[in-house]
Amino acid sequence: MTQKQANWILASVSMGWGLSYVFMKLTVGSIPSLTIVALRFGIAFIVMMLIFHKKVFSVDVQTLKYSAIVGALLWGVFITLMYGIQHTTASSAGFLVSTTVILVPILQIFITKKWPTKEVTAGVILVSFGLALLTIGKDFSFAFGSYFCLAAAFLYAIHIIVTNHFARRVDALLLGIYQLGFASLFAAVGSFILETPVLPQTVIHWVAILGLALVCSAYGFVMQPLVQKYTTPESTGFLFSLEPIFAALFAFLFLKENMGLQGYVGAIILLCGVFIANSTFTKHKEIRLVTKKSGIVEKA
Repeated sequence: MTQKQANWILASVSMGWGLSYVFMKLTVGSIPSLTIVALRFGIAFIVMMLIFHKKVFSVDVQTLKYSAIVGALLWGVFITLMYGIQHTTASSAGFLVSTTVILVPILQIFITKKWPTKEVTAGVILVSFGLALLTIGKDFSFAFGSYFCLAAAFLYAIHIIVTNHFARRVDALLLGIYQLGFASLFAAVGSFILETPVLPQTVIHWVAILGLALVCSAYGFVMQPLVQKYTTPESTGFLFSLEPIFAALFAFLFLKENMGLQGYVGAIILLCGVFIANSTFTKHKEIRLVTKKSGIVEKA
């Protein structure tokens, strides 16, 4: 698989996650937050286990350990995000959580000890400005919930980097499937401790939960580690910054929401930043993984 193909798949994952905002809008207020997280990841895990039943039971201890780590990070992302949304405005939360795209290259500086390319740097600046225009309204305020949203963005940046690292060392498909199971397990435990779990009561709520489970979780969080080994954490972060664009599009189509002139200008600037940042990768050929006695190394 080439890096270009991997990036297209990650873009489709971002599209699925953009659709999740419509599904969450349909369930919020009717089902407790931790219960939603437990259901979406639990159903996704069961479905993926049924589809890949011939492979999932051959998992080794190392894969389970890595899956528990990324599953815990995934759980942390959604728990902090749920609490953040409850205590701040939607526009503030959208901007703060989207800072993941900025945090990934910054964290990579400390990991690789290398400053990002000029294309990536320019992309960070443009994406930051685009996200600000896209999500910040007149009611922007740094409320108490903003700290939870920043924590969610930070955890998600770590999740992207750690997934990129683990996916090169174990079976990426099994890593993606079992992280769903662990995320659901952690959320279920929290739900029984902190909430009163309830099942969806209407058809609309079931459609929303199944959409979150199948489209946003089963497809999104399994395909992410599966193809991430063919691209870079920075590229992954930028492609996932398309999520608010897709969210706005689906909200307009299904919920009749309008971003306004400022939002559309921000969307265009954000897209330009994504394309500029990824232009540095277009010269790369197919990334292959070769196994040597010392471990797994990459060749471009």
